Amino acid sequence: MHLSKKCSAFKVVLSALLIVALLQLIYLSFLSKFHGKQQRYRYSELFGGSGGKKNGHPEKNTRKERLRYSLSTGGIFDNSGQYRVYKNLIKSEYTTNQKPGSDPSSNVLALATHTTINNLHHLESLLERWHNPLSVAIFAHGQDVKFATALVYALSFFCPQIQALVDFHLVCLSGEMASFPEKDREHFAGLEDCASVFSRLETHRDKYKNYAISGNISYPNNLLRNVARGGTESSYILVIDIDMMPSADLHQQFLAMIMRREPASDEVFVLPAFEIRHARKMPATKPELVQLYQVGEVRPFYEELCARCQAPTNYSQWVNSHVRDTDTLEVAYTLTWVDPWEPFYIGPHTVPLYDENFKQYGFNRISQACELHVAGYRFSVLSSAFVVHRGFKIQGEFHARKDEENKHNRVLFRSFKEGLKTKYPSSNRRC
Repeated sequence: MHLSKKCSAFKVVLSALLIVALLQLIYLSFLSKFHGKQQRYRYSELFGGSGGKKNGHPEKNTRKERLRYSLSTGGIFDNSGQYRVYKNLIKSEYTTNQKPGSDPSSNVLALATHTTINNLHHLESLLERWHNPLSVAIFAHGQDVKFATALVYALSFFCPQIQALVDFHLVCLSGEMASFPEKDREHFAGLEDCASVFSRLETHRDKYKNYAISGNISYPNNLLRNVARGGTESSYILVIDIDMMPSADLHQQFLAMIMRREPASDEVFVLPAFEIRHARKMPATKPELVQLYQVGEVRPFYEELCARCQAPTNYSQWVNSHVRDTDTLEVAYTLTWVDPWEPFYIGPHTVPLYDENFKQYGFNRISQACELHVAGYRFSVLSSAFVVHRGFKIQGEFHARKDEENKHNRVLFRSFKEGLKTKYPSSNRRC
């Protein structure tokens, strides 16, 4: 009798466990189907029919049609014929809505940057600091052309701040063409929101070691800088690499400064450049940066690789100069360019373009700084604004051909300087 009761109880428990297991299977099946439907819904949102009224997302269909049109043009070739450029592959709402007669103060300063797809994840933190117009030129090669096209479309679709402020431009080899990513479903699997797109980009981070792109393809940094610059109609432009961060509130502080003090047409505004240990939080203000600088957590940009390239900034003077009000930007001191200074600066959109013959490592930025000098520009160092590179630049982190490329570009730089004598015959300045 006692044994019979035990068996009955065991059967009840077993039946209950089986029912629970069955319910879990049903629930998991439901979740799987729901997730599948959700993915199909997301995919139909991304690539649904062209008629906006059919699916209730006219603005997203408009974005899709703009992308389709940009790609249908086939882009344009650069001056060398080696690269294909898709300018304004994705336009921001800011650029799209700019009209003649718009408030000029809203179009004073834009940030321009360049990258490959493996560093595009830095855009997320850059936008957390910079809440203003941003022009991004992306270089992609091989399969990355499709991936880059798909991911920038996804970013513009899922990320409201990117929709509002970021213009994307794509550069690839002239023999390659970008295509509408409608059939590349694998690139969109699992993408549900802005965070998921950046998570996907994280999986492609640091794919190459600096300039070491597969197939020994040259990274056209100066072409990319010019494309990004040309993608904005702002009066002033700050060109930086995508893994650099400007100081907080730079846009509004610069706007306030030029309203108090009209800049000269031959003046650029230098932002002292630093680099910070990877583990450290990016400083937002000069007092925060100086505190980190004094304990060695922040140091001058390129200090280990080429201290001479930034030394003319005069870091000691800048760090020790008293700032009356960190919210008020002003010129701390003005410098004449000296070799081999390659400052980061805010300049009017009329400054000379970067020479696109320079690719890969070496002399790509100094050549443009040199031309500014010969053309008669002066370099005014800002009192409390700065840029910081994420991570210390150290020997050994570069690709194998760095020294070879530097040697090649050194020869090119000599020729470039000779050309400036012809371009600016009345200038008595030399590099």
